[in-house]
Amino acid sequence: MTGEIMRVAAAIFLATAVHGQSAQAEVVSSGPNGFHVRQSVQIVIPQDAAFSTFGQVSSWWNPEHTYGGKAESLSLSLQPGGCFCERFPTGGGIEHMRVTYVDPGKRLILTGSLGPLLHEATTGVLDMKFDRIAGGTKVMMDYKVSGFANGGAEKLAAAVDAVLAEQFKRYREYARKPRPQN
Repeated sequence: MTGEIMRVAAAIFLATAVHGQSAQAEVVSSGPNGFHVRQSVQIVIPQDAAFSTFGQVSSWWNPEHTYGGKAESLSLSLQPGGCFCERFPTGGGIEHMRVTYVDPGKRLILTGSLGPLLHEATTGVLDMKFDRIAGGTKVMMDYKVSGFANGGAEKLAAAVDAVLAEQFKRYREYARKPRPQN
């Protein structure tokens, strides 16, 4: 049994080493009253395009991680006071986060509690940085959450990191698709 576990672990390590070079995810820190998760990805598109593509959240967000099951119900306004919101098919909706800082093409900061964190006494800051690198853009996301989470925030860190890692992968894949020239 131990040999089988080692073979599976080695396969996972090799798959990550081969396929995971362009995206990184990690729980930076966690404790009973909060956590910090980080995602980063390199995309072979200019900064401005990476920034504006991030705002097209309805095109790349996984619909399984919405309240209504439809990514097309999501919107993100890339301006101060803008909303990362979701409309419900039967009316109403939810404000997932609020845009609090915008430096177009370079940085975007949103505040709020994503997913199940909304139902806890927590708040979060999602800090997006878009840095020019040779051949494209490095996009880094830091999501820091603090407050009271029933049972301890550290128990939520890995799950939040996994969901954001999936979204970041989808964002990267969408951003890499060729777009028609105007």
